[in-house]
Amino acid sequence: MQTDISYYSNKKEFRVFVSDSFQDLIQLKNEGDEPNFNALVLKIMPEIKKYVTGQLNTAIKKGHFSKNKFKADDIIDQLFITIYDNIEDVKHEKDFYLWLFKKTNELLDDIIVEEEFDEFFFKNIDDYSKPEWDEMQENYSTDGGGDLLMIEELDDMSYNHNDYTLNHVFVEDNQKALIEKIDKDISAEEIQNHIAMVLHNLPYSMRNVFELFNSQQLELEEIAQIRNNTLEEVEQLLNEAKKIIQVSLLNRYSIDN
Repeated sequence: MQTDISYYSNKKEFRVFVSDSFQDLIQLKNEGDEPNFNALVLKIMPEIKKYVTGQLNTAIKKGHFSKNKFKADDIIDQLFITIYDNIEDVKHEKDFYLWLFKKTNELLDDIIVEEEFDEFFFKNIDDYSKPEWDEMQENYSTDGGGDLLMIEELDDMSYNHNDYTLNHVFVEDNQKALIEKIDKDISAEEIQNHIAMVLHNLPYSMRNVFELFNSQQLELEEIAQIRNNTLEEVEQLLNEAKKIIQVSLLNRYSIDN
């Protein structure tokens, strides 16, 4: 099974780097040294841009706007301005990382309206047959004209699901045997693609919480702060997303409970 150790370690290292940059950014801002301030922020932006790209790509694929209307760089440019103008609002370096994601989410929320989701999919997930699942996967991987979507067409279409594993979905001790069986019967690529497809069809709030928890390795309390939700709301959204993905995997691949 693919492990998450190096991935999680990198996320933790990135968070430490962001926090450690805070005092230097404050000093550069106080000195009015905007060029060096922006140069340091630039070192933070690649990871943030990946997150932004994933959010925009989902909205594009859902047809909420064309792929040429908004680019990740548009959000990043605005984020530079937001950081420079408002960094003094952060009271402590340990808060800078969450503040950064909160401001990023606010910018995304301004252009990504809470979308209509596929209610039929949501309500009938127990009833889909394997051929129906396979057809959905094929449709998910193509554009409206039936052509396969290439990664370069949406900057980095694969970003949001390349690291999804069964450990993101099955977390209880009594599910270990089930994880082993699924892992034996299904390739890592199939698992990644399936999870991405199911997430694509879920409500934005549910998908966003799942991604912040798994892709960004944020705690539930932190996600609640970023999204202005209660902890209970975030827990419910995450649990519902996991349950839906579990059911879909079990049904699609005919795995006995």
